[in-house]
Amino acid sequence: MTAITITDAAHDYLADLLSKQNTPGIGIRIFITQPGTQYAETCIAYCKPGEEKSEDTALGLKSFTAYIDSFSEAFLDDAVVDYATDRMGGQLTIKAPNAKVPMVNADSPVNERINYYLQTEINPGLASHGGQVSLIDVVEDGIAVLQFGGGCQGCGQADVTLKEGIERTLLERIPELKGVRDVTDHTQKENAYY
Repeated sequence: MTAITITDAAHDYLADLLSKQNTPGIGIRIFITQPGTQYAETCIAYCKPGEEKSEDTALGLKSFTAYIDSFSEAFLDDAVVDYATDRMGGQLTIKAPNAKVPMVNADSPVNERINYYLQTEINPGLASHGGQVSLIDVVEDGIAVLQFGGGCQGCGQADVTLKEGIERTLLERIPELKGVRDVTDHTQKENAYY
Protein backbone atom coordinates (compact mmCIF):
# COMPACT_ATOMS: atom_id res chain seq x y z
CA MET A 1 0.00 0.00 0.00
CA THR A 2 1.32 3.40 -0.94
CA ALA A 3 2.05 5.54 2.10
CA ILE A 4 1.05 8.81 0.45
CA THR A 5 -1.41 11.21 2.06
CA ILE A 6 -3.64 13.48 0.02
CA THR A 7 -5.33 15.87 2.44
CA ASP A 8 -9.01 16.74 2.12
CA ALA A 9 -8.09 20.28 1.06
CA ALA A 10 -5.80 18.96 -1.69
CA HIS A 11 -8.42 16.42 -2.76
CA ASP A 12 -11.11 19.10 -3.08
CA TYR A 13 -8.80 21.47 -4.96
CA LEU A 14 -7.73 18.73 -7.40
CA ALA A 15 -11.33 17.50 -7.80
CA ASP A 16 -12.35 21.05 -8.71
CA LEU A 17 -9.51 21.35 -11.27
CA LEU A 18 -10.40 17.96 -12.76
CA SER A 19 -14.10 18.86 -13.03
CA LYS A 20 -13.13 21.78 -15.30
CA GLN A 21 -11.33 19.50 -17.77
CA ASN A 22 -14.56 18.22 -19.38
CA THR A 23 -13.05 14.73 -19.56
CA PRO A 24 -15.12 12.00 -17.91
CA GLY A 25 -12.97 9.69 -15.80
CA ILE A 26 -9.93 11.99 -15.73
CA GLY A 27 -7.66 11.49 -12.74
CA ILE A 28 -4.16 12.45 -11.69
CA ARG A 29 -0.83 10.69 -11.96
CA ILE A 30 1.86 11.19 -9.33
CA PHE A 31 5.46 10.47 -10.25
CA ILE A 32 8.99 11.59 -9.44
CA THR A 33 11.55 12.56 -12.04
CA GLN A 34 15.07 11.35 -11.21
CA PRO A 35 13.98 9.75 -7.91
CA GLY A 36 16.68 9.03 -5.37
CA THR A 37 18.93 11.84 -6.64
CA GLN A 38 19.38 15.42 -5.52
CA TYR A 39 17.45 16.48 -8.64
CA ALA A 40 14.29 14.60 -7.68
CA GLU A 41 11.09 16.49 -8.49
CA THR A 42 7.67 15.26 -7.43
CA CYS A 43 5.07 15.88 -10.13
CA ILE A 44 1.31 15.69 -10.40
CA ALA A 45 -0.16 15.57 -13.89
CA TYR A 46 -3.61 15.14 -15.37
CA CYS A 47 -4.24 11.54 -16.33
CA LYS A 48 -6.93 11.02 -18.95
CA PRO A 49 -8.49 7.55 -19.27
CA GLY A 50 -5.96 5.36 -21.07
CA GLU A 51 -2.94 7.49 -20.11
CA GLU A 52 -2.22 5.55 -16.95
CA LYS A 53 0.39 2.78 -17.20
CA SER A 54 -0.46 -0.84 -16.50
CA GLU A 55 2.08 -1.04 -13.67
CA ASP A 56 0.76 2.09 -11.91
CA THR A 57 -0.90 1.69 -8.52
CA ALA A 58 -4.47 3.05 -8.69
CA LEU A 59 -5.51 4.93 -5.56
CA GLY A 60 -9.29 5.34 -5.54
CA LEU A 61 -10.16 8.65 -3.87
CA LYS A 62 -13.60 10.11 -3.19
CA SER A 63 -13.93 12.04 -6.46
CA PHE A 64 -11.17 10.72 -8.71
CA THR A 65 -8.39 8.15 -9.05
CA ALA A 66 -4.74 8.94 -8.38
CA TYR A 67 -2.31 6.76 -10.31
CA ILE A 68 1.06 6.26 -8.63
CA ASP A 69 4.03 5.56 -10.91
CA SER A 70 5.46 2.16 -9.97
CA PHE A 71 9.13 3.18 -10.04
CA SER A 72 8.42 6.33 -7.99
CA GLU A 73 6.26 4.54 -5.43
CA ALA A 74 9.00 3.62 -2.94
CA PHE A 75 10.23 7.22 -3.02
CA LEU A 76 6.74 8.54 -2.24
CA ASP A 77 6.65 6.90 1.20
CA ASP A 78 5.38 9.42 3.78
CA ALA A 79 4.64 11.96 1.03
CA VAL A 80 1.92 14.51 1.76
CA VAL A 81 -0.04 16.40 -0.89
CA ASP A 82 -1.71 19.42 0.69
CA TYR A 83 -3.47 22.59 -0.38
CA ALA A 84 -2.69 25.63 1.73
CA THR A 85 -4.72 28.80 1.40
CA ASP A 86 -3.35 32.22 2.05
CA ARG A 87 -4.53 35.72 1.24
CA MET A 88 -3.10 35.40 -2.29
CA GLY A 89 -5.31 32.39 -2.96
CA GLY A 90 -3.77 29.01 -2.40
CA GLN A 91 -1.09 26.60 -3.41
CA LEU A 92 -0.82 22.87 -3.86
CA THR A 93 2.22 21.60 -1.98
CA ILE A 94 3.90 18.21 -2.18
CA LYS A 95 6.26 17.15 0.57
CA ALA A 96 8.06 13.92 -0.29
CA PRO A 97 10.82 13.44 2.30
CA ASN A 98 12.11 10.27 0.64
CA ALA A 99 12.16 11.52 -2.97
CA LYS A 100 15.90 12.19 -2.91
CA VAL A 101 16.89 9.19 -0.78
CA PRO A 102 18.62 6.42 -2.77
CA MET A 103 16.82 3.11 -2.37
CA VAL A 104 20.06 1.20 -2.74
CA ASN A 105 23.20 1.09 -0.67
CA ALA A 106 26.62 -0.56 -0.78
CA ASP A 107 25.11 -3.85 0.44
CA SER A 108 22.46 -4.03 -2.30
CA PRO A 109 23.14 -6.61 -5.04
CA VAL A 110 25.19 -5.23 -7.94
CA ASN A 111 22.37 -5.71 -10.47
CA GLU A 112 19.92 -3.75 -8.25
CA ARG A 113 22.40 -0.90 -7.96
CA ILE A 114 23.03 -0.88 -11.73
CA ASN A 115 19.28 -0.81 -12.43
CA TYR A 116 18.81 1.95 -9.88
CA TYR A 117 21.42 4.23 -11.50
CA LEU A 118 20.16 3.40 -15.00
CA GLN A 119 16.64 4.47 -13.96
CA THR A 120 17.56 7.54 -11.95
CA GLU A 121 20.60 9.01 -13.69
CA ILE A 122 21.20 7.52 -17.11
CA ASN A 123 17.78 6.94 -18.68
CA PRO A 124 16.42 10.42 -17.88
CA GLY A 125 19.24 11.82 -20.05
CA LEU A 126 18.69 9.30 -22.84
CA ALA A 127 14.93 9.88 -22.79
CA SER A 128 15.39 13.25 -24.51
CA HIS A 129 16.58 11.27 -27.55
CA GLY A 130 13.76 8.76 -27.18
CA GLY A 131 16.23 6.12 -26.01
CA GLN A 132 16.88 4.00 -22.98
CA VAL A 133 19.31 1.38 -21.79
CA SER A 134 18.60 -1.71 -19.73
CA LEU A 135 20.69 -4.25 -17.88
CA ILE A 136 20.79 -7.72 -19.43
CA ASP A 137 23.26 -9.42 -17.12
CA VAL A 138 26.36 -9.01 -15.01
CA VAL A 139 28.91 -11.49 -16.34
CA GLU A 140 32.16 -12.83 -14.94
CA ASP A 141 34.87 -10.26 -14.18
CA GLY A 142 32.26 -7.68 -13.16
CA ILE A 143 31.20 -6.61 -16.66
CA ALA A 144 27.65 -5.25 -16.99
CA VAL A 145 26.02 -6.22 -20.29
CA LEU A 146 23.61 -3.48 -21.35
CA GLN A 147 21.08 -3.22 -24.14
CA PHE A 148 20.20 0.01 -25.87
CA GLY A 149 16.62 0.56 -26.98
CA GLY A 150 14.46 3.22 -28.57
CA GLY A 151 16.35 6.08 -30.22
CA CYS A 152 19.73 4.70 -29.05
CA GLN A 153 19.45 1.52 -31.07
CA GLY A 154 21.64 1.73 -34.13
CA CYS A 155 22.78 5.25 -33.22
CA GLY A 156 26.36 5.91 -34.30
CA GLN A 157 27.00 7.67 -30.99
CA ALA A 158 25.79 4.76 -28.84
CA ASP A 159 29.31 3.41 -28.25
CA VAL A 160 30.54 6.88 -27.24
CA THR A 161 27.55 7.27 -24.91
CA LEU A 162 28.25 3.82 -23.48
CA LYS A 163 31.91 4.46 -22.74
CA GLU A 164 31.95 8.20 -21.96
CA GLY A 165 28.70 8.54 -20.07
CA ILE A 166 27.22 5.30 -18.88
CA GLU A 167 30.37 3.38 -18.03
CA ARG A 168 31.94 6.33 -16.24
CA THR A 169 28.80 6.95 -14.17
CA LEU A 170 28.38 3.30 -13.20
CA LEU A 171 32.06 2.79 -12.34
CA GLU A 172 31.97 5.88 -10.10
CA ARG A 173 28.88 4.61 -8.28
CA ILE A 174 29.69 0.89 -8.15
CA PRO A 175 33.38 0.29 -7.34
CA GLU A 176 33.32 -3.48 -7.89
CA LEU A 177 32.06 -3.08 -11.44
CA LYS A 178 34.89 -3.38 -13.97
CA GLY A 179 33.21 -2.14 -17.12
CA VAL A 180 30.18 -2.23 -19.38
CA ARG A 181 29.55 -3.89 -22.70
CA ASP A 182 26.77 -3.45 -25.22
CA VAL A 183 24.85 -6.66 -25.85
CA THR A 184 25.44 -6.12 -29.58
CA ASP A 185 29.21 -6.04 -29.04
CA HIS A 186 30.28 -9.42 -30.46
CA THR A 187 34.02 -8.89 -30.11
CA GLN A 188 35.95 -11.85 -28.82
CA LYS A 189 36.33 -11.66 -25.08
CA GLU A 190 40.09 -12.01 -25.16
CA ASN A 191 40.37 -9.11 -27.60
CA ALA A 192 37.97 -6.85 -25.71
CA TYR A 193 40.51 -5.45 -23.24
CA TYR A 194 43.32 -3.27 -24.50
